[in-house]
Amino acid sequence: MTPKPRKSSRKPGSRSGYSDKPRFAKKSKGSSGPNRENRYDNRRDNRYDNRRPQGERDESRVAVSSEGENSLEDRDLIYGRHTVLSALEGDRRLHRVWISDQLRHAPRFHTLLSQAKQRGTVVDEASYKQLDRLADGGNHQGVIAQVAPYEYWHIADLIQQAKTVSDRPVIIISDGITDPHNLGAIIRTAEAIGAQGLVVPQRRAAGVTSTVMKVAAGAIEKLPVAQVVNLSRTLETLKEEGFWIYGLSEQADSVISEVEFDRATVLVMGAEGDGLSLLTQRHCDQLVSIPLAGSTPSLNVSVAAGMALYEIYRQRWSNRLQLKNWGS
Repeated sequence: MTPKPRKSSRKPGSRSGYSDKPRFAKKSKGSSGPNRENRYDNRRDNRYDNRRPQGERDESRVAVSSEGENSLEDRDLIYGRHTVLSALEGDRRLHRVWISDQLRHAPRFHTLLSQAKQRGTVVDEASYKQLDRLADGGNHQGVIAQVAPYEYWHIADLIQQAKTVSDRPVIIISDGITDPHNLGAIIRTAEAIGAQGLVVPQRRAAGVTSTVMKVAAGAIEKLPVAQVVNLSRTLETLKEEGFWIYGLSEQADSVISEVEFDRATVLVMGAEGDGLSLLTQRHCDQLVSIPLAGSTPSLNVSVAAGMALYEIYRQRWSNRLQLKNWGS
Protein backbone atom coordinates (compact mmCIF):
# COMPACT_ATOMS: atom_id res chain seq x y z
CA MET A 1 0.00 0.00 0.00
CA THR A 2 1.31 3.42 -0.93
CA PRO A 3 1.64 5.66 2.16
CA LYS A 4 -0.45 8.82 2.17
CA PRO A 5 1.53 12.06 1.77
CA ARG A 6 1.94 14.01 4.97
CA LYS A 7 0.08 17.29 5.22
CA SER A 8 2.11 20.40 5.90
CA SER A 9 1.80 21.80 9.42
CA ARG A 10 2.60 25.32 8.21
CA LYS A 11 -0.22 27.81 8.17
CA PRO A 12 -1.08 29.73 5.00
CA GLY A 13 0.74 33.03 4.78
CA SER A 14 3.77 31.76 6.70
CA ARG A 15 6.80 34.09 6.32
CA SER A 16 9.17 31.17 5.84
CA GLY A 17 11.00 31.03 2.55
CA TYR A 18 9.99 27.38 2.14
CA SER A 19 7.04 26.27 0.08
CA ASP A 20 4.09 24.29 1.50
CA LYS A 21 4.05 22.19 -1.67
CA PRO A 22 5.76 18.75 -1.86
CA ARG A 23 9.48 19.03 -2.32
CA PHE A 24 9.44 17.37 -5.72
CA ALA A 25 6.64 18.19 -8.12
CA LYS A 26 5.19 15.30 -10.07
CA LYS A 27 6.42 15.29 -13.60
CA SER A 28 3.56 16.09 -15.93
CA LYS A 29 2.96 14.04 -19.03
CA GLY A 30 5.01 15.25 -21.91
CA SER A 31 7.25 17.54 -19.83
CA SER A 32 10.77 17.81 -21.09
CA GLY A 33 14.05 17.49 -19.29
CA PRO A 34 14.98 21.20 -19.42
CA ASN A 35 11.68 22.20 -17.83
CA ARG A 36 12.23 19.76 -15.01
CA GLU A 37 15.73 21.12 -14.51
CA ASN A 38 14.35 24.68 -14.34
CA ARG A 39 11.86 23.68 -11.67
CA TYR A 40 14.66 22.19 -9.62
CA ASP A 41 16.77 25.33 -10.05
CA ASN A 42 13.93 27.54 -8.78
CA ARG A 43 13.46 25.39 -5.67
CA ARG A 44 17.17 25.40 -5.04
CA ASP A 45 17.32 29.23 -5.29
CA ASN A 46 14.47 29.69 -2.83
CA ARG A 47 15.96 27.32 -0.30
CA TYR A 48 19.63 28.20 -0.37
CA ASP A 49 20.11 31.78 -1.54
CA ASN A 50 19.83 33.19 1.99
CA ARG A 51 22.01 30.64 3.78
CA ARG A 52 24.18 31.91 6.66
CA PRO A 53 26.58 30.23 9.09
CA GLN A 54 24.95 28.15 11.78
CA GLY A 55 24.06 30.20 14.85
CA GLU A 56 24.21 33.54 13.04
CA ARG A 57 21.02 35.61 13.25
CA ASP A 58 19.59 37.56 10.37
CA GLU A 59 19.24 40.91 12.13
CA SER A 60 17.12 42.50 9.43
CA ARG A 61 14.52 39.70 9.70
CA VAL A 62 14.63 39.90 13.51
CA ALA A 63 14.00 43.65 13.37
CA VAL A 64 11.06 43.30 11.04
CA SER A 65 9.34 40.46 12.86
CA SER A 66 9.82 41.93 16.34
CA GLU A 67 7.75 44.97 15.42
CA GLY A 68 5.15 43.11 13.40
CA GLU A 69 5.18 45.66 10.58
CA ASN A 70 7.41 46.42 7.61
CA SER A 71 6.79 50.17 7.71
CA LEU A 72 9.82 52.37 8.34
CA GLU A 73 7.56 54.72 10.26
CA ASP A 74 6.46 51.98 12.68
CA ARG A 75 10.06 50.91 13.33
CA ASP A 76 11.45 54.49 13.71
CA LEU A 77 14.21 53.85 11.20
CA ILE A 78 16.22 56.49 9.41
CA TYR A 79 18.56 55.70 6.55
CA GLY A 80 21.06 57.33 4.22
CA ARG A 81 24.60 58.47 4.97
CA HIS A 82 23.87 62.16 5.50
CA THR A 83 20.83 61.56 7.70
CA VAL A 84 22.52 59.01 9.96
CA LEU A 85 25.72 61.07 10.16
CA SER A 86 23.70 64.11 11.27
CA ALA A 87 21.99 62.01 13.94
CA LEU A 88 25.35 60.75 15.21
CA GLU A 89 26.94 64.22 15.16
CA GLY A 90 23.92 65.70 16.95
CA ASP A 91 24.25 63.22 19.83
CA ARG A 92 20.83 61.78 18.93
CA ARG A 93 20.14 58.65 20.99
CA LEU A 94 20.15 55.67 18.66
CA HIS A 95 19.03 52.19 19.69
CA ARG A 96 20.79 50.38 16.87
CA VAL A 97 22.79 50.99 13.71
CA TRP A 98 23.07 48.55 10.79
CA ILE A 99 25.97 49.43 8.49
CA SER A 100 27.90 47.81 5.67
CA ASP A 101 31.42 46.61 6.39
CA GLN A 102 32.99 49.04 3.94
CA LEU A 103 31.17 52.09 5.32
CA ARG A 104 31.73 51.18 8.96
CA HIS A 105 35.47 51.69 8.60
CA ALA A 106 35.17 55.02 6.77
CA PRO A 107 36.88 57.74 8.87
CA ARG A 108 33.76 59.83 9.57
CA PHE A 109 31.62 56.87 10.59
CA HIS A 110 34.29 54.99 12.53
CA THR A 111 34.82 57.69 15.16
CA LEU A 112 31.15 58.58 15.56
CA LEU A 113 30.09 54.94 15.85
CA SER A 114 32.70 54.36 18.55
CA GLN A 115 31.27 57.27 20.52
CA ALA A 116 27.71 56.01 19.97
CA LYS A 117 28.65 52.54 21.27
CA GLN A 118 29.90 54.16 24.48
CA ARG A 119 26.41 55.67 24.88
CA GLY A 120 24.79 52.25 24.53
CA THR A 121 24.07 52.03 20.80
CA VAL A 122 24.30 48.54 19.28
CA VAL A 123 26.28 48.57 16.02
CA ASP A 124 25.90 45.64 13.62
CA GLU A 125 27.52 44.96 10.29
CA ALA A 126 24.95 43.97 7.67
CA SER A 127 25.01 42.92 4.05
CA TYR A 128 23.35 45.04 1.38
CA LYS A 129 20.67 42.34 1.03
CA GLN A 130 19.78 42.72 4.71
CA LEU A 131 19.82 46.51 4.44
CA ASP A 132 17.56 46.35 1.38
CA ARG A 133 15.00 44.35 3.35
CA LEU A 134 15.14 46.76 6.28
CA ALA A 135 14.74 49.83 4.07
CA ASP A 136 11.85 48.31 2.09
CA GLY A 137 13.55 49.33 -1.14
CA GLY A 138 14.62 52.79 0.10
CA ASN A 139 18.00 54.28 -0.81
CA HIS A 140 19.83 53.41 2.42
CA GLN A 141 23.34 54.02 0.97
CA GLY A 142 24.76 51.33 3.23
CA VAL A 143 23.54 52.48 6.65
CA ILE A 144 20.29 52.38 8.66
CA ALA A 145 19.64 53.47 12.25
CA GLN A 146 16.82 52.90 14.71
CA VAL A 147 16.26 56.13 16.61
CA ALA A 148 14.83 56.81 20.04
CA PRO A 149 11.73 59.04 20.26
CA TYR A 150 12.49 62.71 19.57
CA GLU A 151 12.96 64.81 22.71
CA TYR A 152 10.97 67.98 22.17
CA TRP A 153 12.06 71.34 23.53
CA HIS A 154 9.99 73.11 26.14
CA ILE A 155 8.40 76.18 24.57
CA ALA A 156 9.97 78.53 27.15
CA ASP A 157 13.44 77.12 26.40
CA LEU A 158 12.87 77.42 22.66
CA ILE A 159 11.88 81.10 23.00
CA GLN A 160 14.90 81.82 25.19
CA GLN A 161 17.22 80.03 22.76
CA ALA A 162 15.76 81.96 19.81
CA LYS A 163 16.32 85.32 21.52
CA THR A 164 19.87 84.35 22.41
CA VAL A 165 20.72 83.51 18.80
CA SER A 166 19.09 86.54 17.14
CA ASP A 167 17.73 89.94 18.11
CA ARG A 168 14.91 89.37 15.56
CA PRO A 169 14.28 85.64 15.71
CA VAL A 170 11.88 83.78 13.43
CA ILE A 171 9.77 80.88 14.69
CA ILE A 172 7.42 78.77 12.53
CA ILE A 173 4.22 77.29 13.91
CA SER A 174 2.32 74.37 12.40
CA ASP A 175 -1.42 74.78 12.74
CA GLY A 176 -2.37 71.17 12.07
CA ILE A 177 0.04 70.10 9.31
CA THR A 178 -0.49 66.33 9.09
CA ASP A 179 1.83 65.17 6.31
CA PRO A 180 5.28 64.26 7.73
CA HIS A 181 6.86 64.92 4.33
CA ASN A 182 5.59 68.51 4.40
CA LEU A 183 6.76 68.99 7.98
CA GLY A 184 10.20 67.58 7.18
CA ALA A 185 10.53 69.86 4.14
CA ILE A 186 9.58 72.91 6.26
CA ILE A 187 12.20 71.99 8.86
CA ARG A 188 14.87 71.63 6.20
CA THR A 189 14.04 74.97 4.58
CA ALA A 190 13.67 76.80 7.90
CA GLU A 191 17.04 75.68 9.18
CA ALA A 192 18.77 76.38 5.86
CA ILE A 193 17.45 79.95 5.64
CA GLY A 194 18.13 80.76 9.28
CA ALA A 195 14.95 80.40 11.36
CA GLN A 196 15.32 79.72 15.08
CA GLY A 197 12.64 77.12 15.84
CA LEU A 198 9.43 75.27 15.06
CA VAL A 199 6.32 74.63 17.17
CA VAL A 200 3.87 71.77 16.52
CA PRO A 201 0.61 70.95 18.32
CA GLN A 202 0.38 67.70 20.25
CA ARG A 203 -2.93 66.59 18.72
CA ARG A 204 -4.21 66.29 15.15
CA ALA A 205 -0.85 67.18 13.62
CA ALA A 206 2.37 65.52 12.51
CA GLY A 207 5.17 65.33 15.04
CA VAL A 208 8.84 64.50 14.59
CA THR A 209 8.98 60.95 13.25
CA SER A 210 11.54 58.96 11.30
CA THR A 211 9.94 60.12 8.04
CA VAL A 212 10.27 63.75 9.13
CA MET A 213 13.91 63.17 10.04
CA LYS A 214 14.62 61.58 6.66
CA VAL A 215 12.98 64.41 4.68
CA ALA A 216 14.66 67.06 6.84
CA ALA A 217 18.02 65.52 5.84
CA GLY A 218 19.83 66.34 9.09
CA ALA A 219 18.26 69.76 9.73
CA ILE A 220 16.25 68.35 12.65
CA GLU A 221 19.49 68.08 14.63
CA LYS A 222 20.04 71.84 14.38
CA LEU A 223 16.52 73.34 14.53
CA PRO A 224 14.77 73.20 17.94
CA VAL A 225 11.23 71.80 17.83
CA ALA A 226 8.68 72.25 20.63
CA GLN A 227 5.39 70.39 21.00
CA VAL A 228 2.55 72.17 22.79
CA VAL A 229 -0.87 71.14 24.07
CA ASN A 230 -2.64 74.50 23.61
CA LEU A 231 -1.67 76.38 20.45
CA SER A 232 -3.73 79.49 21.28
CA ARG A 233 -2.07 79.87 24.67
CA THR A 234 1.33 79.46 23.00
CA LEU A 235 0.56 82.26 20.56
CA GLU A 236 -0.39 84.54 23.46
CA THR A 237 2.85 83.64 25.24
CA LEU A 238 4.84 84.55 22.14
CA LYS A 239 3.05 87.91 21.96
CA GLU A 240 4.01 88.60 25.57
CA GLU A 241 7.61 87.79 24.65
CA GLY A 242 7.57 90.49 21.94
CA PHE A 243 6.87 88.40 18.84
CA TRP A 244 4.57 89.60 16.05
CA ILE A 245 2.28 86.85 14.80
CA TYR A 246 1.81 86.53 11.02
CA GLY A 247 -0.62 83.97 9.63
CA LEU A 248 -0.15 82.85 6.03
CA SER A 249 -3.52 82.70 4.27
CA GLU A 250 -4.39 82.75 0.59
CA GLN A 251 -7.46 84.87 1.41
CA ALA A 252 -5.54 87.63 3.22
CA ASP A 253 -5.66 91.14 1.77
CA SER A 254 -2.06 92.04 2.72
CA VAL A 255 0.57 90.78 0.25
CA ILE A 256 3.65 89.38 1.95
CA SER A 257 6.09 91.48 -0.10
CA GLU A 258 4.39 94.68 1.15
CA VAL A 259 4.75 93.80 4.85
CA GLU A 260 7.89 94.78 6.76
CA PHE A 261 9.25 91.95 8.91
CA ASP A 262 11.47 94.11 11.10
CA ARG A 263 10.83 92.52 14.49
CA ALA A 264 10.73 89.15 16.22
CA THR A 265 8.47 87.12 13.96
CA VAL A 266 6.19 84.10 14.21
CA LEU A 267 5.00 82.61 10.91
CA VAL A 268 1.93 80.38 11.27
CA MET A 269 1.29 77.79 8.57
CA GLY A 270 -2.15 76.19 8.20
CA ALA A 271 -3.09 72.59 7.57
CA GLU A 272 -3.09 71.05 4.11
CA GLY A 273 -6.39 71.82 2.42
CA ASP A 274 -8.05 73.58 5.38
CA GLY A 275 -5.51 76.35 5.98
CA LEU A 276 -5.49 78.33 9.22
CA SER A 277 -8.26 77.59 11.70
CA LEU A 278 -10.56 80.46 12.65
CA LEU A 279 -9.32 80.37 16.25
CA THR A 280 -5.71 80.68 15.11
CA GLN A 281 -6.59 83.54 12.76
CA ARG A 282 -8.08 85.47 15.67
CA HIS A 283 -4.77 85.18 17.55
CA CYS A 284 -2.71 86.48 14.61
CA ASP A 285 -1.65 90.12 14.52
CA GLN A 286 -1.79 90.13 10.72
CA LEU A 287 -2.71 87.76 7.89
CA VAL A 288 -0.55 87.79 4.76
CA SER A 289 -0.81 86.10 1.38
CA ILE A 290 1.51 85.05 -1.44
CA PRO A 291 0.26 86.52 -4.75
CA LEU A 292 -0.29 83.96 -7.53
CA ALA A 293 -0.55 84.74 -11.24
CA GLY A 294 -1.58 81.33 -12.60
CA SER A 295 -4.84 79.45 -12.44
CA THR A 296 -3.69 77.17 -9.58
CA PRO A 297 -5.56 78.45 -6.50
CA SER A 298 -3.05 77.48 -3.79
CA LEU A 299 0.44 76.19 -3.04
CA ASN A 300 1.71 73.16 -1.18
CA VAL A 301 2.21 74.17 2.46
CA SER A 302 5.94 73.39 2.48
CA VAL A 303 6.45 75.40 -0.73
CA ALA A 304 4.47 78.31 0.70
CA ALA A 305 6.52 78.20 3.89
CA GLY A 306 9.75 78.33 1.90
CA MET A 307 8.57 81.32 -0.14
CA ALA A 308 7.38 83.19 2.96
CA LEU A 309 10.60 82.54 4.86
CA TYR A 310 12.67 83.65 1.91
CA GLU A 311 10.74 86.94 1.72
CA ILE A 312 11.28 87.57 5.44
CA TYR A 313 15.03 87.08 5.18
CA ARG A 314 15.30 88.77 1.76
CA GLN A 315 14.08 91.98 3.36
CA ARG A 316 16.61 91.68 6.17
CA TRP A 317 19.48 90.89 3.83
CA SER A 318 18.49 93.82 1.62
CA ASN A 319 18.30 96.23 4.57
CA ARG A 320 21.66 95.03 5.88
CA LEU A 321 23.24 95.60 2.46
CA GLN A 322 21.79 99.12 2.22
CA LEU A 323 23.08 100.02 5.68
CA LYS A 324 26.51 98.70 4.73
CA ASN A 325 26.57 100.81 1.55
CA TRP A 326 25.49 103.94 3.43
CA GLY A 327 28.22 103.38 6.03
CA SER A 328 30.90 103.19 3.36
